[in-house]
Amino acid sequence: MGKLGLIIKREYLAKVRNKSFIIMTFLSPILIVGMIVLIVYLAKINDSEKRIISVLNESEFLSKEFEPTESMSYVLFKDLTLQEAKDSTVSLGYYGLLYLPKGIDLENVARSSYLFTKDNPNTSVTQRIESVFQKQLLQKRLGKLGVSSEQFSDIEAQFEINLAAFSGEKSIKGINEIKAFIGGGFGYAIMMFIIIYGGFVMRSVIEEKTSRIIEVIISSVKPFQLMLGKIIGTSLAGITQFTIWILSASLLLFLIAFFFGIDFGAMDSNASMPPGPIGGVAQFSNSLDSDTMLYANEILNIPWMLLISSFLVYFVLGYLIYSSIYAAIGAAVDNETDTQQFIFPIILPLMLGIYVGFFSVFSNPNGPIAVGFSLFPLTSPIVMLMRLPGGIGEGGVPLWQLLLSIGLLIATFLGIVSLAAKIYRVGILMYGKRPTYKELFKWLRY
Repeated sequence: MGKLGLIIKREYLAKVRNKSFIIMTFLSPILIVGMIVLIVYLAKINDSEKRIISVLNESEFLSKEFEPTESMSYVLFKDLTLQEAKDSTVSLGYYGLLYLPKGIDLENVARSSYLFTKDNPNTSVTQRIESVFQKQLLQKRLGKLGVSSEQFSDIEAQFEINLAAFSGEKSIKGINEIKAFIGGGFGYAIMMFIIIYGGFVMRSVIEEKTSRIIEVIISSVKPFQLMLGKIIGTSLAGITQFTIWILSASLLLFLIAFFFGIDFGAMDSNASMPPGPIGGVAQFSNSLDSDTMLYANEILNIPWMLLISSFLVYFVLGYLIYSSIYAAIGAAVDNETDTQQFIFPIILPLMLGIYVGFFSVFSNPNGPIAVGFSLFPLTSPIVMLMRLPGGIGEGGVPLWQLLLSIGLLIATFLGIVSLAAKIYRVGILMYGKRPTYKELFKWLRY
């Protein structure tokens, strides 16, 4: 085994044998799964809350229109004054009081109606009540124009445009956003890996530098070999930890769902959706079953092998680029406090990749912003993965863009590694002085 191999082995074993590494490797999946179970449980409790609205209707209108739902119910008050109705609502612990005063017509009653609550009311509550008023007002207004109830039902019927590809296959709304979320998940994993394990590389370099062990090590190996060995060894330890996390967390989730019957789909229930126009939710529920198969087929048709293989390529290249920068920073400083001035410029492209990538890929995955960020080497590991679920070729990412992105990433890696090696070579033996950006540029010329 060569010197580089020995350094990689030493770094890898030093990381995986560390007590904190072992503890977090097996404790983190438990914490993550526990957090997911807690979120599902809280979402279930939140969805099960039923709000009770008391109704004091002094008018001749809307006597039967307020019907109970899964999340709301109504209690009718009669022969009470407004103040008595308020006091009764508060004493009974109801969510609010809906007051409809007397009026000559529905328009007058609606303009004078109030919803009294203790605090600012929930948006879903006001939308549901307003939708009842809106439907009846619309029906009355159209009735004055000679529109019958049957005609009104036809008028208020919701419309959705039929979607299809030029090939004749049926299309569905929102699939581009779902694909971008899937790709964004891969990109987010790369970002978190870079931040966590790039920091490990930096702290490892600082630790050896401050303990003066580095002076003994570089008498036997070249600084470039030492830097590369630290990067690769730490990344292998990180991959080992991530693999254990994914496998153990998946197993724990499966066991919890199987033995305790927890429905993780509770987080996505219809109860949490804000109500739309009357009939909108019902129409959504009726079309859900037929659309589910279309969504499932679209997700299954995502080029998973391309996405996973591209993830590995961008993962490796992206991590090598950023960890080289982290290693150079660790060599340039004497303690972690001095690294703060250099960390933000490193994290900024990753943050831009996540946020700008989501906005641009959602609206136009082949637009100039999405294409530009997917080609720029410091953001391409994230943004390109958001675009790739659409496939390669027509309707997806052109092949030349994918190849150019990888080529630029490789060229950037070679350039940054060579520059980082220069900073590493000089900075590794510098002590007692806080470096500035000006000095770092000087080291690049040595």
